[in-house]
Amino acid sequence: MWSLRLRMWLLTALLFAIIYAIISMVSYSLGIGNFYFYLILSVVMMLVQYILGPKLIEWSMKIRYLAPTENQELQSMVRSLAASANIPVPRIGIAQVSIPNAFAFGRTMRDGRICVTEGIMGLLDRDELKAVLGHEMSHIKNRDVLTITLLSVIPIILYRIAWQFLFFGDRRGRGQSNAMLVGLVAFIFYLLTNLLVLYASRIREYFADKGSIDLGNKPSQLASALYKLVYGSARMPKEAIKETEGLKAFFVNDPSRALAELKDLRDLDLDKSGTISDSELMALQNKNVRLGFGDRVMEIFSTHPNMLKRIKRLSEWERA
Repeated sequence: MWSLRLRMWLLTALLFAIIYAIISMVSYSLGIGNFYFYLILSVVMMLVQYILGPKLIEWSMKIRYLAPTENQELQSMVRSLAASANIPVPRIGIAQVSIPNAFAFGRTMRDGRICVTEGIMGLLDRDELKAVLGHEMSHIKNRDVLTITLLSVIPIILYRIAWQFLFFGDRRGRGQSNAMLVGLVAFIFYLLTNLLVLYASRIREYFADKGSIDLGNKPSQLASALYKLVYGSARMPKEAIKETEGLKAFFVNDPSRALAELKDLRDLDLDKSGTISDSELMALQNKNVRLGFGDRVMEIFSTHPNMLKRIKRLSEWERA
């Protein structure tokens, strides 16, 4: 767990060091008049996303929040997990979409919301659903939604700088070559920081998995839930997957990768029961997980870790 935390700290420091270096280079080489405009514009965009983001998610996912008397079992699980996590009880909602999944969002810990889709309710058993809810509760406890929002603004700033200096040049007359150089460097760092933000997103999924276990859920319960979510998503029509494409970073798993992941996960279900038991997860501990070149490349550009690697990590925590 500490290695994950250390990687997140180092990654955050690296991303802000990159933006500081670009700011210094622009200020020193070209002056800062136009730069401040794009910096302010990017910050305003981040604030708009921060303020309006929850409403956009509610609208996109067709969320209906539960009344106090509705679905008492679901509400009881969320209250119990919130008490274990020592955080305020999040609002609980049902997203009226068929893809089986769950997600958490909100501006602050007190503003946290946990939602499950209609598709997940009949797919998971109680323990599996509780493990998934624990994963989402950990996202709220870790405040990683806000962290990713803050980190995501760095590629936005670098993109604005690259666009300005590559296509509009230096209007102060200090040399077109200098402007092109700054724009090219900013564009390279834009691509790099995008990959780093995706890496941070994958790390936070490992954090949330471990957080669910720390809240009392068994690794095999979460592994079984992830397996079922992949299987359930793989059966969904492509049109349903595309409807939620822009919000998949919030989900427990990436539905668009489900078909490819299912091929790797079938061998984990040794008795073909449709679940992953304690013994089946334990059997994975001593296996070497090696991804093909295509899977490694896909993971680099994904918001979620490769599912086989993720369940392998759960098997290591099962032993602990």
